[in-house]
Parts: sequence; structure tokens; C-alpha cells
Amino acid sequence: MTINTEQRQQQRHRERQQKVKEAVDAKVAAATEERGVLMVLTGNGKGKSTAGFGTVARAVGHGKQAAVVQFIKGNWDCGERKLLEANGVPFEVMATGFTWETQDREADTAAALKAWEAAECWLADPAIDLVLLDELTYMVSYHYLELERVLSALRQRPLHQHVIITGRNCHRQLIELADTVSELECVKHAFEAGIKAQPGFDY
Repeated sequence: MTINTEQRQQQRHRERQQKVKEAVDAKVAAATEERGVLMVLTGNGKGKSTAGFGTVARAVGHGKQAAVVQFIKGNWDCGERKLLEANGVPFEVMATGFTWETQDREADTAAALKAWEAAECWLADPAIDLVLLDELTYMVSYHYLELERVLSALRQRPLHQHVIITGRNCHRQLIELADTVSELECVKHAFEAGIKAQPGFDY
């Protein structure tokens, strides 16, 4: 390869990257609105709650006030809860475990409503910068919570407040209301190969 050929390739590379930079700079310049973002993390892949908790940790690291409502989850150890509660993040945990274990619709509905009441308080509190509604999607799809009640609280929250919703099969109206939606795809999962959930990695 001659020096001239290398120089031409470098020049073409610089020109391509300059176009990318200009496009990115234009998008950054156009993004002038500052308000709370509603994010949905859905899909069959692993990592939705983990991603949500990562954002909560980020907010706390910036001195923001966050709150977490855990639907579905039981009373077992939760590494994220231990860490975040120690750093001032309040939690409301439905604490009934998985619905296929309880098999008690009435009790599950009552527990979901109790957890949602805490969520409504935080969604109305301007002192809370971020609310994580972990596994909320199931509460809507199982009809434990009224969809319109959930939508209303999300629409009426303080303008600056961010909200993250996690869980599979998110209702289309929640997706439509959201600003950011990511769908995690399951390619492989260790559990299907007989590897059990382990503390410090899975919970």
C-alpha cells in the first residue's frame, strides 16, 4: 500500500467521521427541552430490573432523591435494596412473591394496591427526582391495578420527575405514553441450562 493510498483512506475516514460528528452535534443542539423522562424496559430478556436499578444508582450518585416500588418480588435478600436503602432510597415491596406461587388473586390484588398507593405518593412528590416501578407491567396485565389509574398518576407527576417501568409484556398505552422504550431480547439464559439464580449476580 502506497503512502498516497493510506493518506486517501485516512482522508475519507476523517470526512466520514466529520459527517457523523455534525449529525450528532445537530441532534444535541436540537435537544433543548429539560423535563422528566418516562422510560419502559420490557421484553423477555434478562436485565430489565438491573438496568432500572443502575439508573437509580446513577441518580443517587448525582445527589438526586429516588424511590423504588417492587411489585412481584418477595422478601428474599435483594442486593440492590441493601445498597440503595443504606444510601437513603425508600422502598415499597409488594412482598408476596411470584403470583404463580401465591395462587391467591384476592391477596395479590390487595398487596398490589398497597404498593401502588406508595407509588402514587412518590409520583406526586416534587422532592422525588426518580421513581422505579419494578415489574409494574404484570400488575396491569393481570388487572390487579386499573390501567387508567396508573396512566393518570404518570401524566400528573411533577414535570421534572423521571420514572422507569420494568417488566414483560408492557401494555401498549404505557408504551405510547413513554418517552424511551427499550425491549430486551432473550438469546440465551443460564436458568434454561440448569444454572440457578445466585446472590450478587441475579439478585
